[in-house]
Amino acid sequence: MINKTKLLLSTAAALCLVGASSNAEAAGFFLQEQSVSGLGAAYAGAAAMPRDASILFYNPAGMSHLPGTNINVGVHLLVPDSDIKDTGSTYTPVNPATGAPVGPTAAVGGGDGGNPYDPTPIPNAYISHQLTDKFWVGLGISAPFGLANEYNDGWFGRYDATETELTTIDIAPSAAYKINDWISVGGSIIMQRATAELKSTITGVTTGTQTLEGESTDFGWKAGVLMEPISGTKIGIDYRSEITHELEGRFIIENAGAAAINTNAKGYADLNLPDIATFSVAQDLNDEWTLLGSATWFGWNDFERIETRNVLGGPIGSIEQNYQSTWAYAIGLEWEMNDTWTWRAGYQYDETPTTDEYRTSRTPDGDRQWFSLGGTYTLDDNWSFDFAGTYIDIADEEIDVTRNLSFNNARVQADTEGHVAIISAGLNYKF
Repeated sequence: MINKTKLLLSTAAALCLVGASSNAEAAGFFLQEQSVSGLGAAYAGAAAMPRDASILFYNPAGMSHLPGTNINVGVHLLVPDSDIKDTGSTYTPVNPATGAPVGPTAAVGGGDGGNPYDPTPIPNAYISHQLTDKFWVGLGISAPFGLANEYNDGWFGRYDATETELTTIDIAPSAAYKINDWISVGGSIIMQRATAELKSTITGVTTGTQTLEGESTDFGWKAGVLMEPISGTKIGIDYRSEITHELEGRFIIENAGAAAINTNAKGYADLNLPDIATFSVAQDLNDEWTLLGSATWFGWNDFERIETRNVLGGPIGSIEQNYQSTWAYAIGLEWEMNDTWTWRAGYQYDETPTTDEYRTSRTPDGDRQWFSLGGTYTLDDNWSFDFAGTYIDIADEEIDVTRNLSFNNARVQADTEGHVAIISAGLNYKF
């Protein structure tokens, strides 16, 4: 028979996977930073502007506007800063068998955790190749979802989170077909690898650590259309499917002071990554200026809860997350100053899917405002270089969440604020 205390603690470790689905670099946990040229306009017009091979990520149909072979590589350095202030976090001793309080509520105490984020590079690479006058193929490698943070030891929110790392890598073979002079279609098959490692503090007989480690490879798809109904007006529509991962890994509890509490068990947890729909327009104002706009819908409503299972497929537990579907809106301008220099600027408003009732210290998330500048330097017919910089202001929000632990219940109450700076550089080669 499975030890009840061990089962409860394994459940707590499994359910901390919820925190892997948010980050401080973008609303929710989606990383928009997949194109340097696109970042310069805050991704306004992203699905309608086939500047280079990075269009594969935002609308594979855009390859039909790239003659010959095109290679794009880029890297984005994200420098997030997050400040979480304790507003009354507490813990209450409980009976681990019944959950009933057995002592008075007291302040958790501890430091503010510091800035949990380090500067993080996000690389991406794309290639497109024209096979005929009508048909193109391509390949993209990107990291569209991710999070990495680590709080200082002993911080006041330690029972909610101490360290989190989530990484996804997409490999996406793609194709595009030019139906006629004004409409093209495209699609991609997405193979995605996801890995997660999540840690937090628990209280057993002594204070210990719980860790969840898991990994999974699953598949999704993309479909897009690019239209130019009149000269100078491009309309792009792109849809990315939901990808559902079944993470296989281990729930580990260490240094909790008793063999009945410490554990290292195999288990499974689901992670639903949202479907995404993008609508973009690029309107030439004259030979030099182009007005850009985008509206992107994120299907975060699929991320309602995390359910975990043991090796026999039986349920371990479930926790509500209640993410809400969101929109991001972007507007920008592009100025082709001459054959050598092109300049861009853009603004984006990016809604958070988190709600006050469920936001946690793993998800210090808020609505975001993006302010971007960038450009392209064209060296010759083959080589060009992209660069961009962005400042993201994250709205102040509140955290109020309870964590049921083995020998106490911890309530984390805090105010959050933050911002992100991004510096990006890219290289294009075409032949």
